[in-house]
Amino acid sequence: MKYIYSATFVQDGAKWYARVPDLPGCITTGSSLQDAIEQITDAASGWLVVAEDEGLSIPAATPQEELDHASGAVFSLIQVDSIAYRATTDTRAVRKNVSLPAWMAELADKRGINCSQVLQESIRTLLDAG
Repeated sequence: MKYIYSATFVQDGAKWYARVPDLPGCITTGSSLQDAIEQITDAASGWLVVAEDEGLSIPAATPQEELDHASGAVFSLIQVDSIAYRATTDTRAVRKNVSLPAWMAELADKRGINCSQVLQESIRTLLDAG
């Protein structure tokens, strides 16, 4: 799934504090504004993946003008792609038993086709995970 949320950033000395007001507890810090944007995008990705996995309700994004924020806060939109995030963070292999017609399996073997790789590429394309 793809999501877009507003994040708020407040500078305190050399540190930037970041949060996504719509995602309770989704907060982090960064050493620069760019770092804070990267960190909060990662934190929001983790938050949303857990919510998807646990079947929790995922809040709709609140318009920026309606968000409660600290004085002097900087707003930025962040985009989260939970499928892409999973692809980069959950790299463990899971064995799946699939059935192919005998002729197809034999021909694939003769031609050196890696069925597991073809299946992964096909599913990635179907999921639009790039």
